[in-house]
Formats: sequence, C-alpha cells, structure tokens
Amino acid sequence: MLRFSIRRSARFLSTAAEPIYRNPPPIVRNLIGGEFVESRSVESIDVVNPATQEVVSKIPLTTDEEFRAAVRAAKNAYPKWRNTPITARQRVMFKLQELIRRDMDKLALNITTEQGKTLRDAQGDVFRGLEVVEHACGMATLQMGEYVSNVSNGIDTYSIREPLGVCAGICPFNFPAMIPLWMFPMAVTCGNTFILKPSEKDPGAAMILAELALEAGLPDGVLNIVHGTHDIVNNICDDDDIRAISFVGSNTAGMHIYARAAAKGKRVQSNMGAKNHAVVLPDASIDATLNSLIAAGFGAAGQRCMALSTIVFVGGSRPWEDELIKRAKALKVNAGLEAGTDLGPVISRQAKDRICRLIQGGIESGARAVLDGRNIVVPGYEAGNFVGPTILADVTSDMECYKEEIFGPVLLCMQAESLEEAISVVNNNKYFFSSSRTVFKYLYFCHLTSPNYLFLLARYGNGASIFTSSGIAARKFQNNIEAGQVGINVPIPVPLPFFSFTGSKASFAGDLNFYGKAGVQFYTQIKTVTQQWKDLPVQGVSLAMPTSLRT
Repeated sequence: MLRFSIRRSARFLSTAAEPIYRNPPPIVRNLIGGEFVESRSVESIDVVNPATQEVVSKIPLTTDEEFRAAVRAAKNAYPKWRNTPITARQRVMFKLQELIRRDMDKLALNITTEQGKTLRDAQGDVFRGLEVVEHACGMATLQMGEYVSNVSNGIDTYSIREPLGVCAGICPFNFPAMIPLWMFPMAVTCGNTFILKPSEKDPGAAMILAELALEAGLPDGVLNIVHGTHDIVNNICDDDDIRAISFVGSNTAGMHIYARAAAKGKRVQSNMGAKNHAVVLPDASIDATLNSLIAAGFGAAGQRCMALSTIVFVGGSRPWEDELIKRAKALKVNAGLEAGTDLGPVISRQAKDRICRLIQGGIESGARAVLDGRNIVVPGYEAGNFVGPTILADVTSDMECYKEEIFGPVLLCMQAESLEEAISVVNNNKYFFSSSRTVFKYLYFCHLTSPNYLFLLARYGNGASIFTSSGIAARKFQNNIEAGQVGINVPIPVPLPFFSFTGSKASFAGDLNFYGKAGVQFYTQIKTVTQQWKDLPVQGVSLAMPTSLRT
C-alpha cells in the first residue's frame, strides 16, 4: 500500500516536521493570540485518511478555558485592528493570496490526504477560496458608505460601514480550504477579529491557511482557531463577546446554530443542505449535457452542497440512460493521490453506510438500479470508504432516497411530461427533518407557527439547473424556479465572489449570504451620521420635529 508523507512547517503540530504517518500521530494545536498552543484536553479525535483508514493526526477537544482564551485574544486584538487603515488590511490579503498560490500544492496534498478528494479537485477547492481572498483585496471599495449633502439647509447625512467585533466560523468537512476562506478573509478585512472552528474530520488545510495568514502579516489575535465538536459549537453560539457566526454544514446542525445563536442576539448566516436538480429537455445538447450531468453528480464523490443529486428528464429518461451509464462506468474510482482518479472515497465509514442504506431503500421502494456502485473494491485500498458511481432510475418524490440529501456519488433520475411539471417537482421537493425538536425550536424562535412556513422550510432551495436549446424555456425556468442559484446549461451554478452564494428556503437561514456585497454587509454594521455646520446666527429654539422643510 502506498504511504503518503507531507512536509509541513509543523508550527500547528505537537511535534517537529516528520512523515505524516507516525506512531503516535501528532496532535493539532489551537491558534490563540498568534501562538500555536498545545491543548490541555485529555480527549482527542482521530483525523483519518478515508482511503486507507490510517490516522493522520489527532485534534483536541478544546477546553472551555482554552476557548475563552481564544475569545479574549480576539477581543483584545479588535480595537487596534479595527483602527488599522483599510489599505493596510488589504495589503495583508494581497500577501495572503500570494502565499496561497505559492503553497497550492501543499494545501491540495493535505486536503486529499485528510478528506479524500482527488488532487485536481483539491486544487479547485483551494482556488475557489483564493478567489474570495482576491475579492477581499478590494475591501476599500466594497466597504464604502453613502453621502448626501444638504439634505436640509446646512445639513449633510452620510453612512459608514463599521466592523462588528469578534466573529466566528464553523466549517464542514467537504471543503477544508474553500469554506474557511469564505469566512475569515472577508471578516478580518472588514476590521473584525475571528474565531475559526475547522471540521474535526480534516483540520489540516485550515491550519496551513492560518500559518500563511500569520506569515502574510495578520496581527496576533486577529485570527484564532479552536478544535472540537458540539461543545465548542455551543460555546461559540452562547458567548456574549461573539457578535456573528458563519456556518456551513447539515440542516440539523445549521438550524440548531441559527436558533441558539440568534436567541443570543447574534447575526447568523447558516448555509445548509440541498437537493439540487437538473431539468433536461429533449432539445438539450446531448454530449455537453451528459458530460455536465456526470461531472456535477459524481465530482468530489458527490460531497458538495451544490452537487447534482436529481435529474428530471422531460419526456422520460430512457433515451438518456445508456449513454449516462456508459460515461459513469468510465470513471476511475481510486485514492485521490493516484494518477487518473476521477473520484475518491467518501469521508467516513458511517457516511458510506448511510449512502448504501439510502440506495437500498430506493431499490426496495421501486427504483431501478441501472448502475450500482456499492460493492466496488479498489485494489490496494480495500479498507477505503469507496462508493462507485450509482444511478437510480424511476425515482419518485415519496422515496426516502429522494427526500434526504444523500451526499454521495448517486444520481437519481425522475421523469416529467412537461417543463411545467418538472418545475413543480423541483419547487416541491421535500426532505426529512432529522430532529423535530430542532425544527420546532427554529420555528418558535422565528415565530413561524403557520403551516405555510413549515411547508416552506421543508423544501431545499440551494441550486437548480436546466439544459435546453430554447431561450424561452430557459427564461421560464429562471423566472419560476425557487432556488437561490440557477444554472442555464451550467450544472453547478456557484457564483464568483463578486456575487453572493445565494442559497434559499431550507438551504439557508439568515438574510445575508456569503461573500459578495451580502458578505460585506454581514460582517459590518451601518452607522448613519447627520451633521450641521451653520454660518448664520441661530433663530431661537424650536421644539418641533425637525424636517427638511425647516431651516
């Protein structure tokens, strides 16, 4: 079996730089006040290579005292950082993007080792995050306020955007570089300080990024990193000094965080689950559409919140099935570091078991398994968490495999008689709430007690695409589909950072999305100033309400 090693600077590891697989494995440190600090916790979690089951490292379950130390460091760093000229904050981001480019291969290698995706996909993970750093380099323009002179005689009004204070980010496993880079570069360039909790499954990329941020000149305490699971998440939600929280992950966790943190008066942007659909019309370009469906459905082993999950074929799926199966079978499943690999393992044995359970449930409910990847064996990596490309046809909306987000390399094929019916299928997708208590807590907090609101919350709205040669059909789809991100002959319509990631309905909680203008608005608050400079004597005292009609 091939052994992998990663040369690291090891500032964030408990030992000096050595091959990554050792006995015992190194423990990842917290970053507190500019120092990589070993945790005093006696509890830790294994970080496991999903292709081999070998332990890469361990993360500590950060203690409450260590968490508070991280918050204090962020709070103490805030006054000086917020008053640092915005041009100086931008220069840190300019340097950071240069360093990320320099260490792109190192980051990608770490991601592949800890998360399992292919090296090429891991490089894409880093690059899409890098684009947000580049966007943050223009913060002086993005954070501009507004000004109107002489709103009344001698009176001017202007607004400025100020940072919030200490902010926090809670990250998922599927994009270990991109999601942290969605969060802290925008936040700190706005003038905030930040507490980051990487996924416990693959923290290495976030730690490398933290090293690079310090090398780029980010002052001590501006970025802090703590490790753990639900206890740290709850601490972040409850801490009075944390003003805003960014989260990407599952619906159960996302709604819990939204309800708990918002009840404490915090801003929350919570990007959650998805059931992304592609509607395929008979006039769609065959080769381009098939390639798009395969790439969007099976890339990253389906572990993307914007992965294509369901195809709705208008006029039936039979004409498309043979070629879809042929192209899916041609994909190479292997460890992400092996040359020519198209998709690697899923993140854990538990994830694999869940995916296989949903596939089996679909078959038992009447779906046709036209391609079944559950029993795939990868030579040399027999212990890996591999699931091969799987296609289920004749899926209906009442099947559990359709209602739940599978988060694996599984394409579901549905049928519709018309574009209108296909749009209805997409808009009415329903999913199972994993925790009714969490849902009702969420509904109670939001005062959403009407059945109509519950109906709305039970539908995903992350992304949807249409494949067609008809501009009329595409425009109808665009206008009537209830998803935050729409693709027209584009399978994964994730916008570049000068727009915003606009998931909606049950896929997003909050009212300000990630990056773009909405991201700047999320990490800042508006202050409006009205000033008066008069060069004439004051004509007595007036107790009437001031208006623009009075001088």
